[in-house]
Amino acid sequence: MFNMTRRMVLGSAAAAAAFGIAGKLEFAPAAHAETPVEPLVGFYKYKVGSLEVTAVYDGIWRKPHDPAFIKDVSVDDTKAALAKAGLTTEFMPIPLTVVVLQMNGRTIMMDAGSGVGQWQANATHLPANMKAAGIDYKAIDTILISHFHPDHVWGLMEKGTNDPVFPNAELIVNATEYNWWTDPSRLAKLPEGRKPAGKRIAENFPKWKNWKLVADGAEVVPGIRLMAAPGHTPGHSVYHVDAGAEQFLVSADTMYVPALLAPHPEWQGSYDQDGPMAIATRHRIIDQVIADNVRICGSHFPFPGTGSFVKDGNAYAFTPTQI
Repeated sequence: MFNMTRRMVLGSAAAAAAFGIAGKLEFAPAAHAETPVEPLVGFYKYKVGSLEVTAVYDGIWRKPHDPAFIKDVSVDDTKAALAKAGLTTEFMPIPLTVVVLQMNGRTIMMDAGSGVGQWQANATHLPANMKAAGIDYKAIDTILISHFHPDHVWGLMEKGTNDPVFPNAELIVNATEYNWWTDPSRLAKLPEGRKPAGKRIAENFPKWKNWKLVADGAEVVPGIRLMAAPGHTPGHSVYHVDAGAEQFLVSADTMYVPALLAPHPEWQGSYDQDGPMAIATRHRIIDQVIADNVRICGSHFPFPGTGSFVKDGNAYAFTPTQI
């Protein structure tokens, strides 16, 4: 439970939107009549209650189709789900949006993006789009981390040197996530494919003094509460924001590809460290979002990374915000 009273969701996001363009952005071939692979705008501003939200586009992973991406699900089935959602089927589109909140005089970034050229070749837009949105990195005083996967935290480190990008910002994370990845015995236990990321985290994050480790349910800043949402990683967390007349949930990777996981919430992604737990968490979080009329954003939702869910039997239907 979110342990809060029911409130109304935001009406038309478009009425409160502002647009910005930064960098060269690409589109899917028009002949497919699909949603563009990359957005026309680099940032998108909207209001949720008293809260000003800026969605900033980092980029996209044009992931080659892989039968191991979803456990026991064929590529044909994943392509069918993408097509039904109006998305390209040439590859698995995994966009990444970083959300910045202006709240109580603070500039709060939710995760740090993937770092220019550190995750995917098509994920390099964050610095230019932040600038276009009028956000100065130096003004970011708080970063709330959902989990330690590279697309969410490589932006904390400079490419090559691993120096901290935000040495003066408070970095807040679920203690379970931090302790799991920095456990001295962890590296030897990781699968080979995850060892490079685990090594980089273990060698650099413990050196920094600006971490604040918190527990499930902690109010991390006034009006924002961390909620444990494990399964994707051991300490994966979402953040609930009390925006006055409305509520907002930064859901990170709970429902990371809605085109696949909304109609098939029982599908286990290969990047979920505990598939059954991730499924249980997904149902718990999305059911409560629907019950409490909570506005939601997700790191890998189609840009601008927000939309709405409704129940569809034992599954869900997702409508992304159009801009």
